[in-house]
Amino acid sequence: MQHVSPIREPLVTGGKTYHDITQDVCRQVEAKPNVRWAAALAVALVGLAIFIYSVYRTLWYGIGEWGLNKTVGWAWDITNFVWWVGIGHAGTLISAILLLFRQKWRTSINRAAEAMTIFAVICAAMFPVLHMGRPWLAYWVLPLPNTFGSLWVNFNSPLLWDVFAISTYFSVSLVFWYIGLIPDFATIRDRATGPIARRAYAALSMGWTGSAKAWSRYETVSLILAGLATPLVLSVHTIVSMDFATSVIPGWHTTIFPPYFVAGAIFSGFAMVLTLMIITRKVFFLEDYITLEHVESMNKVIILTGSIVGIAYTTEFFIAWYSGVEYEQYAFINRAFGPYWWAYWSMMTCNVITPQLFWFRKIRRSLTATFIISIFVNIGMWFERFVIIVTSLHRDYLPSSWAMFSPTIIDIGVYVGTIGLFFTLFLLFAKFFPVVNMAEVKAILKSSSEVTHSHGRGATMHATDKDSNSNTHHNE
Repeated sequence: MQHVSPIREPLVTGGKTYHDITQDVCRQVEAKPNVRWAAALAVALVGLAIFIYSVYRTLWYGIGEWGLNKTVGWAWDITNFVWWVGIGHAGTLISAILLLFRQKWRTSINRAAEAMTIFAVICAAMFPVLHMGRPWLAYWVLPLPNTFGSLWVNFNSPLLWDVFAISTYFSVSLVFWYIGLIPDFATIRDRATGPIARRAYAALSMGWTGSAKAWSRYETVSLILAGLATPLVLSVHTIVSMDFATSVIPGWHTTIFPPYFVAGAIFSGFAMVLTLMIITRKVFFLEDYITLEHVESMNKVIILTGSIVGIAYTTEFFIAWYSGVEYEQYAFINRAFGPYWWAYWSMMTCNVITPQLFWFRKIRRSLTATFIISIFVNIGMWFERFVIIVTSLHRDYLPSSWAMFSPTIIDIGVYVGTIGLFFTLFLLFAKFFPVVNMAEVKAILKSSSEVTHSHGRGATMHATDKDSNSNTHHNE
């Protein structure tokens, strides 16, 4: 007999049975698209069209279409790259680290968070490739045997470390996400009525039978992948931060960047998960699975990581003063009171002040407040990357070379376009793939008091229905 906490609220509400979970999650895959989903996809496709046009202009006319100049050689493109990589961090943390710590509240949100990671990394990878100017030569960053003489990559460059870190991160995240989908694909396969859907989901489920041996191997592989993915949560954004920290430019040359970037990545990643989950639960009527308990747990993580980021901002100023290096001190004074002061104070407001509202339980459990604050956090984290990159470059040691950066319409188009690409991919995923992990949600249902109190002992026996037969062995 399992103990039910009298304090913690159940993670699945509404007195759901195993059969109800299958019905509720499969409904959005099997039914025709609703109006809200179609409207959201239409808006996302407009963004995707902007992206395609902006990329065409960039490739056809060159990097001169962007607002870069001789002084500010990195700007919106690298800002967007770091921002998207950061957003992808929450998926791995939720799916890997929280799995190892046996945090049951992750079960309803891990699937969408993992998908978000993959789509965010795809968006991030666009920017370094476009920045090359000749993306058809992108394979030159790989240490491949070639016929061009001694043409080898520079293994001492953190830009090359990025290639290995992000490709590894993407590969592990993709495998982790897909393996978690296999049992749910089998459930949809068994329920499918059309021949095309049945064949498609049969291929995707890879012959899953739901046997005890299959479940044992599934859980073993999940733990192994979680163990492999956990170091990636720390290493990927650490290596991204070294793009800046290994230089000698004032404002970049600092050892606090690795932990500061990792905390900021988790901070922005959880904010984007909240943005997506609040929309998804409304569009697909998943309020009983993505509950206020999930929202509150994620908001607590945002309080922690937001406070760490705030401490990092303060520490940067202290170390600049303590160093006694006038150039370092000027770099930070210029950030706060120079021509880009508005970007710096936007960053401070959105990242440090706004998340502190989550100390109040009423705000922490308010969906409207959470949605608004999550948007503010992602705006603030974009400004953080912009401030770090542009304000450190636009005024260097020679006043004669000082310059301002202003984005062009193509800069803006590529950025807005990647948001369109991201939401197009996410909406297609949410329609054709189960957005909630049915198997794992059923596994935690036994500890929910609703099953016993609302339906009696016989309620759980609905798991023997044909449409749930792929997951029964996991719950017995």
